[in-house]
Amino acid sequence: MPFVTHLECANCAAEYSAGEIHGLCTKCNRPLWVRYDLELIRREFPQKALFGRPPTLWRYLELLPVEDPLNIVSLTETITPILPVNRLGSEFGLQNLMIKDESRLPTGSFKARGMAMAVTMAKELGLKRLAVPTAGNAGGALAAYAARAGLESWVFMPEDTPIINQKECVLHGANVYSVNGLIDDCGKLVGEGKSEMGWFDVSTLKEPYRIEGKKTMGLELAEQFDWELPDWILYPTGGGTGLIGMWKAFGELEALGWLKGGKKPKMVSCQSDGCDPMVRAFESGARHAKRVNNACTIASGLRVPKAVGDFMILDAIRDSGGLAMSSPENEISKWMHLSNSTEGVAVCPETAVCLGVLDQLVSQVKVKPNERVLVFNTGAAQKYPESVNIELPKLDLSQPVDWASLPLV
Repeated sequence: MPFVTHLECANCAAEYSAGEIHGLCTKCNRPLWVRYDLELIRREFPQKALFGRPPTLWRYLELLPVEDPLNIVSLTETITPILPVNRLGSEFGLQNLMIKDESRLPTGSFKARGMAMAVTMAKELGLKRLAVPTAGNAGGALAAYAARAGLESWVFMPEDTPIINQKECVLHGANVYSVNGLIDDCGKLVGEGKSEMGWFDVSTLKEPYRIEGKKTMGLELAEQFDWELPDWILYPTGGGTGLIGMWKAFGELEALGWLKGGKKPKMVSCQSDGCDPMVRAFESGARHAKRVNNACTIASGLRVPKAVGDFMILDAIRDSGGLAMSSPENEISKWMHLSNSTEGVAVCPETAVCLGVLDQLVSQVKVKPNERVLVFNTGAAQKYPESVNIELPKLDLSQPVDWASLPLV
């Protein structure tokens, strides 16, 4: 690991050696950061070194923890596009609204970034059996990358996880189990089975490398914006690894001197009011979130009643001058339809929540009409058929079609 110096607890700052297997901090049971020699990187990795590299997340290898590139487990994690959405923006009175479409990644969601890195590091460290609790896309991503690496995967998911996610895991050869509980209940099962089953727990933030994969969202968008970051980033938050990872990326880029003007965006943690522990903690001024009982939302990726990295999420949004806000659960379908029908961008329910939050931020005059606003679409809408209820008007081929009175959908 030429640029990794050590791992560090995000809570108590205890240090751990790089190149060894680590989960949570053994002193306080909190997540670990990967730390780099940024001064050395600054000297040996100039911006111009990116020119001509393949358009995948692995183009940032100097800022990633992989020691030997031959260990990389990849399904070609392409750079995802940033789409100007002017018609959608006009609905909010915004001149510069954009969507970064993570649905273009393998397995159809941003989870590919984290699992590509976690499985790569598992391979590099000699692990053979991986387990994860999931509310949907993380399980499919782990199953796919484990299959690619020739490793065993074990997936535990709430019984009401979208059926497409269940089938995806099975198709990729994972050992999949349905649990009559929420994702944190699944997480307890993974923890309880660790000693007997001998698997490594790749739950959100319970190992240090998924966050490094998610960090590439921040590195990538910074490069796409020519190193001048947008004013606002709205991000759907369940476990929060993406938001935390991006904020880490911006800090590292700032230390490298790559950000123009040193300006960083306001980070907005977006949740459904059916499961909004970060919003409640933010509004109360707390550093840790209380578990939300009876969490319920069709945005399955947001149905995380208590996140292990809650304080890391709250630190990031507060440091950025941002906030946490919820959107009404009963408006998710409306926002999905608006984005899809005005722009052809198939946003997932989690991203629809971001649009509901944006509507409130604009109405409260927190977001100005000329500011640059970036919303993350974290998954493909096609993976959530349960979130769209329709009944199509029927045509009887035995009768002539009365085109003038054709019913509209």
